[in-house]
Amino acid sequence: MSITAAPPEANGRAQRIPLAYNQEFLRAFDKGETDGAFGHRHTLVCGWRVSGEIDTAVLQRALDAVVARHEVLRTEILGDEEGGHQVVHPATAVTLEVSELASVSGQARDALAEEFLNTVDAAPYPVRELPHLRGHLGRFDATDAVLVLATHHTSTDAWSLQVIMRDLVEAYEAGLGEAPADAVAAPQYQEFARWQHESAGSSRMDQNRAYWRERLAGAEITGITSDRPREDSLASAYGVHRFVFEAELSKAVVERARVTRSTPFMVMAAAYSALLRERTGTTDVVFPTFSSGRYEERFMDAVGPFFNFVPIRIDTTGSATLGDVLDQARAACIGAYQHEIPFARIAEDSPALLAPFANGFLAVVAFEVLQSPFPLDGDAAGGLVFTEIRRRTRSQRLSSAIPDGGLWAMDILPTGELAGSLKFDHNRFDEATAIELVAGFRRLLTALADAPQTPLTHA
Repeated sequence: MSITAAPPEANGRAQRIPLAYNQEFLRAFDKGETDGAFGHRHTLVCGWRVSGEIDTAVLQRALDAVVARHEVLRTEILGDEEGGHQVVHPATAVTLEVSELASVSGQARDALAEEFLNTVDAAPYPVRELPHLRGHLGRFDATDAVLVLATHHTSTDAWSLQVIMRDLVEAYEAGLGEAPADAVAAPQYQEFARWQHESAGSSRMDQNRAYWRERLAGAEITGITSDRPREDSLASAYGVHRFVFEAELSKAVVERARVTRSTPFMVMAAAYSALLRERTGTTDVVFPTFSSGRYEERFMDAVGPFFNFVPIRIDTTGSATLGDVLDQARAACIGAYQHEIPFARIAEDSPALLAPFANGFLAVVAFEVLQSPFPLDGDAAGGLVFTEIRRRTRSQRLSSAIPDGGLWAMDILPTGELAGSLKFDHNRFDEATAIELVAGFRRLLTALADAPQTPLTHA
């Protein structure tokens, strides 16, 4: 188990640090140190192509500076007779692994860069290993490299990786003497945890909880029937199917969003809901998505597992066309984000919502559109140019894992294309099923974007 008795107080703070609600949520999926939320593959990775000559000694110091700046990267989640809490440890050096990549050129380098990123993505990362940050540098030559950052998901989310990379670049510049070294202190995740507990009984929280109780009355998350039932004796074996849709479809989605005063996420959520309706036969669709979970602006520059599980309920019972589903999706998304609260509070009030998690024949597949709050796409800093590797086309038999179910992620690329990935457990799903789901989603998304009057198939 990753939840153990707390060691002696390590950072000089006398107060016991409470867990944020999301950390408590992660504890519900604790399956030990090889599987589940605290398993050694519940990780996040992100990669950048780097042009220019990298000083690895400065890079090492910059990585260490990021860990010193953000406490959560050296924080343990622990438990004792009083419950769960956090312990912050002193900063220690980040592991930076440097590899020499094959001497290839052109598109072969792009392919090898993605393979390097996938290799890091599949590597185990024990939750007990501090700090929760590793650097992997693969060099093609003296001026072309791939930098991959890996973190344990109990300490970060996708937004946090962007913050980490931005701060890393600033620290690298400071190490070269090209930028001031006195950065403004970062907000800490433990401040967020304390704020959550302090605001738990506010009138706004009570009003939002009432909204969700009414909104989710009688509902449960829509689960997809898996190819094989879950076997608790088997550790999960997650892989990922990746795909890219052409820019023409992405442009049509953005235009459909514009004319309906929606967002691209709402359009894609409508297509995903129609897919779940076809797949499961239910007209009352509920799927989870993720928000940044940063309810106050002061936490925008913080690192931590802020991501929030947000249920989107789209009742298509009275819908005749795909356009009708989009109308329902738009209203559902606006309501959800206007009343967003930590999912733990929603689950307390609507426990039946989680029934599919207990059903060994069903898998809950979350759907999200990725956010890049601080993108480094061709940005120059410290004599280097950074371009994030977002166009990923290579599927993986073994990848980083999630605590349960599946994860569907979409990303609108700077090229205008739509990139996507579907993460699934090979013990429960065949890859052919993932390919079939993506094909169905593409068909419905294309029809919704180009011909919203397309009739819905009967559920």
